[in-house]
Amino acid sequence: MSLEQLRHLLAETLGAVADAHAHSARAKDLLDDYRRVVVEVQAQAQPWLPAELARAVEQIDANHARLDTVRGLLTEYQSRL
Repeated sequence: MSLEQLRHLLAETLGAVADAHAHSARAKDLLDDYRRVVVEVQAQAQPWLPAELARAVEQIDANHARLDTVRGLLTEYQSRL
């Protein structure tokens, strides 16, 4: 192998190493972006709640209103006794 061939192979190898470094740096940048997005989304996230939970709470509130009405009627009836 001549000196010129060795220099050519070395230049190609250095180019491949530079390409690999550039790809690695881009991958790191993408991972940093991903980390930032995940952290931002988690900070803003609304917890998932089943729809049945809201309906159950509404039903309990409605039941409380009915019970308050019944209690008021019974208290009024008791005071008349």
